Amino acid sequence: MPKKVDHRERREAIARALWRVVAQQGWNRATMREVAREAGASLGQVQHYFSTRTAMLTFAMEFAGEQTSHRVAAGLADVTHPREVLRVTLAEMLPLHPDARATSRMSAAYVLEALHDPELHAKLRDDLREKRALVEHLIRQAIADGHIAADRDPAVETNLVLALTGLTPLLELDVIESRAALTAIDQHLDRLFA
Repeated sequence: MPKKVDHRERREAIARALWRVVAQQGWNRATMREVAREAGASLGQVQHYFSTRTAMLTFAMEFAGEQTSHRVAAGLADVTHPREVLRVTLAEMLPLHPDARATSRMSAAYVLEALHDPELHAKLRDDLREKRALVEHLIRQAIADGHIAADRDPAVETNLVLALTGLTPLLELDVIESRAALTAIDQHLDRLFA
């Protein structure tokens, strides 16, 4: 009897191989051939699932987003206060552990590709707008519930909270340590929720 192939599992294995190649060697060296080698697959197998490097990167980013969402959800299992929801979410968006570092490096490659690919640009812009809207909704609700002062502008506060993800290159390039990034997040959230 022929072996049943789980196509989603194969695509995820290739995506994980791409994460490793990008994390270890950078996006420029993440050729389909190198990803196939890392995945223990043939170039033909990789091309069967992804016709282009951009298609492979797009899937890898979607998969990374799913994994991040699962980690955030697990971190929020017993959390109800909006301050802690924001802290868990922000901490997961920073390269503070191996999976988040892989996602961070993939995101950098994805943004660079999106700057020169109109279709990818539109997709990434829409994804980021959607994620930003979720954070703004949380902040608006926290204002409505009295957790944040009523005179705060939710759009500005959303932008300031998301600006904390700008700590990523400082972490990636060893300018600051994880503890410093978490302290910055905590102090900003303490001021916001004072």
